[in-house]
Amino acid sequence: MLQLGTALSSQVNAGWQTYIMIALYFIILLVIGYYGYKQATSNLSEYMLGGRSIGPYITALSAGASDMSGWMIMGLPGEVYSTGLSAIWITIGLSLGAYINYFVVAPRLRVYTEVAGDAITLPDFFSNRLNDKSNLLKIISGLIIVVFFTLYTHSGFVSGGKLFESAFGLNYHYGLIVVAVIVIFYTFFGGYLAVSITDFFQGVIMLIAMVMVPTVALMQLNGWDTFNQIAEMKPTNLDLFKGTTFIGIISLFAWGLGYFGQPHIIVRFMSIKSHKLLPKARRVGISWMIVGLTGAVGVGLTGIAFVADRNIKLEDPETLFIVMSQVLFHPLVGGFLLAAILAAIMSTISSQLLVTSSSLTEDFYKLIRGAEHAKEHEKEFVLVGRLSVLAVAIVAISIAWSPNDTILNLVGNAWAGFGAAFSPLVIYSLYWKGLTRTGAMSGMIVGALVVIIWITVVKPMADVNEIFGLYEMIPGFFSSVIVTYVVSKLTQKPGQFVEEDLQRVKSIVRE
Repeated sequence: MLQLGTALSSQVNAGWQTYIMIALYFIILLVIGYYGYKQATSNLSEYMLGGRSIGPYITALSAGASDMSGWMIMGLPGEVYSTGLSAIWITIGLSLGAYINYFVVAPRLRVYTEVAGDAITLPDFFSNRLNDKSNLLKIISGLIIVVFFTLYTHSGFVSGGKLFESAFGLNYHYGLIVVAVIVIFYTFFGGYLAVSITDFFQGVIMLIAMVMVPTVALMQLNGWDTFNQIAEMKPTNLDLFKGTTFIGIISLFAWGLGYFGQPHIIVRFMSIKSHKLLPKARRVGISWMIVGLTGAVGVGLTGIAFVADRNIKLEDPETLFIVMSQVLFHPLVGGFLLAAILAAIMSTISSQLLVTSSSLTEDFYKLIRGAEHAKEHEKEFVLVGRLSVLAVAIVAISIAWSPNDTILNLVGNAWAGFGAAFSPLVIYSLYWKGLTRTGAMSGMIVGALVVIIWITVVKPMADVNEIFGLYEMIPGFFSSVIVTYVVSKLTQKPGQFVEEDLQRVKSIVRE
């Protein structure tokens, strides 16, 4: 989602104060990483899931920060600046999806993953839930996570490298290495606890930034009259419907369907101390999200008037936040706001690295090593988890070394891939006793394949018919829903233990 231009307007000049703020930000992350290392990384559950002891506030903001990434600070303001208020439909879809996720998925997933063999990854949960002795379900779902998240992580590294190149004039590769080293350090040593605490810290920074920039911009322009000026500049700027189509609105809205199957987000629900704390986490998390997204839209709208008023040549709309933050504020504050962009990028990278490494360790290495003596090899598994973080990061960095802008579109594609493959399966697993192993596998594979086929074959024909431009999440998601249900009806039903587990989960959630 995040694409930065290779050069910014000459209006942006990073002073030594800016470098001090960035350095301070990095030091704080390293200290948190060391704290996480000292606190809880003695076994795999602690390293990968924080020992299921995370509080509601950290759960809420870490879920939000790892979800929004640089898209909220860079992508959305740039889209609003370019197309007007009609871009807000994606924020409505995401907000609704996240809100429903806290009700439909969060409580049951927290309880069921513990009931189902204390699963610490989604593939592990699917396998335990359906008593898959063949481990095919775990292997296929694990492969989907590893492949998509490696590409997802790569896009984050590209974003970090280009940010340093754009804002500081630093060589792209040096910027890439700086971001990679810091993220790898606190993820490698501190594990889930460090990632969650840094996400909380980064979420606070992001929220402050999204409130400050549009507020100060309005104060320096014409106050609320600025919006009249924006409407006069281009009538579609403040129109919810012009500048898009019905298919476009449905596609943006459909992003919300992906929340139920995003491993780096729903793992937060699995790690909270108790399902009883989720209502508090929901209130904090959704409030953070709404304020942050509203601020992002505000940056895009005020940016329309700001760029015209200051006669700024904006080469890339997605650099709007950088330009406004550096022109509006003292370099010290500007450095803090650049740190907010890094926070958005790095919070997502760290979460993706940890989820991918947990899948490599739990869903692959344990199968090879043999899980019958797992307790005897906890330190070994933690070491493998750490090495997996390093391995995935190296692969992602090598792909990002020669950046290709088109690959950044894989962020949106990865969201659709996870949503289509995992969202229906998560819902079925938590609520339907008739789900079978074959049905789960079939639906997951079909959902992922439909997304890939839609992107590569169908979408290029959008000029022929508008319907072909539909977001790939929609056909992928509903194909998975249908295939999972039909195949489950036609195949052997799971054992009585499934109904007993579902009843147990249901009663615990109601307590």
